[in-house]
Amino acid sequence: MTDSVLAQLAALKGAPAPALKAKWRALFDTEPPPYNRRFLESRLAYRIQELAHGGLKKETVERLRVLGKQYDGKPGAKPKPHGPRLPIAGTRLIREWQGVEHRVTVRSDDFEYQGRPYKSLSAIAREITGVRWNGWVFFGLKNSRGAP
Repeated sequence: MTDSVLAQLAALKGAPAPALKAKWRALFDTEPPPYNRRFLESRLAYRIQELAHGGLKKETVERLRVLGKQYDGKPGAKPKPHGPRLPIAGTRLIREWQGVEHRVTVRSDDFEYQGRPYKSLSAIAREITGVRWNGWVFFGLKNSRGAP
């Protein structure tokens, strides 16, 4: 990187918020978003480097667009609403029950336990214990009094 780019990047850390917002206006020709300082710094740093060294190739941008559509679901389909309490896909829930460790993987639309899909944590808790349980309580995602 050139000294000029390095100096600009270093200056971002010590710059006051109004200076960051002014820099945003100059580099993006838009009003800065109401995000936190860390976001502004990182996005400005990327933009400074992008302008100095060039951005992504057109082929890369197109490939990302294709991949985004491929993994975004069906065109026009509304995304399945996920409650704020639902852990993100890939999260592993681990619960010990009667001396045995049970592992559940959160997936985008369901849960996986012992290689099988389950629609709810309650179904898995019942499979493990043999009795009805609130799955969120059983796996420690909610206390028994209802508070998250």
